[in-house]
Amino acid sequence: MSDARIPTVDLRVWTEGDAVPRARLARTVDQALQTAGFLLVTGHGVAPQLRAGIRSAAREFFLLPDRVKQRYAAKVGGRGWLGPGTEANGYAEGTRTPPDLKESLTFATAEPFGDPAVDAEWYAPNVWPAEVPALRGLCEEYLGRMAALEKELLSLLACALGLGADFFARHMDHPTYGFNINWYPGTDVVGAPQPGQFRIGPHTDFGTVTILDRQAGRGGLQVYTDADGWQDAPYDPAAFTVNIGDLLARWTGDRWRSGRHRVLPPPVDAPAEELMSLVYFGECTPGTLVESLPAPVGRVAYPPVDSHVYLRAKLDSITVG
Repeated sequence: MSDARIPTVDLRVWTEGDAVPRARLARTVDQALQTAGFLLVTGHGVAPQLRAGIRSAAREFFLLPDRVKQRYAAKVGGRGWLGPGTEANGYAEGTRTPPDLKESLTFATAEPFGDPAVDAEWYAPNVWPAEVPALRGLCEEYLGRMAALEKELLSLLACALGLGADFFARHMDHPTYGFNINWYPGTDVVGAPQPGQFRIGPHTDFGTVTILDRQAGRGGLQVYTDADGWQDAPYDPAAFTVNIGDLLARWTGDRWRSGRHRVLPPPVDAPAEELMSLVYFGECTPGTLVESLPAPVGRVAYPPVDSHVYLRAKLDSITVG
């Protein structure tokens, strides 16, 4: 896929630059999100050692026996271990696919909302594996960095639309962000893929902004555009891959597209390939009403939707069983 469709943007231009380069960057972002819904973002300041440390600790967990991991089993949208056969992301598009070929550790915000019903549904305590004590500190540091980065990105995105810098960010004062560590082992663990089976099936993300730290792989990320169909996503080890989700696309009245993507199964000629992705899902504060921006920004006027009613329906849709 060409860099024109998924460009690399240096966030330091936004945080440190003058008016002219900032305006140029905003135009680049606006154009990219109209076509693929994806960006590569450098200049974010998150150390590679932190990301490597999370991967190392998480791998210790994923290599534990299933009977141990089962102690931390969770449902989709919960906190803990999502074992094999738990999710099929293609279901979100209405496509009946075999379960995704992955395991996940999933965490989220640790600060209660204050409403007992909302806390019970969206702010359950995180479950940290006792067998890998280093994981908690690493993830909590990473999540703090992601929350700050998300707000910076949302400021850039608002300005790219000609809106005030806090237009989106003001709805994220108490978000229900999620964090998945996705493990994609080789066929020695998951077996030979069934027809139509992926590490993650074709889908769009559900919320606002997704920040992905990924590894290069032949069974890796592909992005769909109308012009090119499915193509391998460009990769830069220093960059985060950033895409917008359904709620932000609705918010912009489909000016920007929710980036459709998938993760390929283990390749036939490299069946032992193992990858791990760190995926931060930015979300709103519960109860946020998402209303489509009118023309000339928006192109489609969707009915207003409660952010978390939408999210719950989508999470339920990808649950297997």
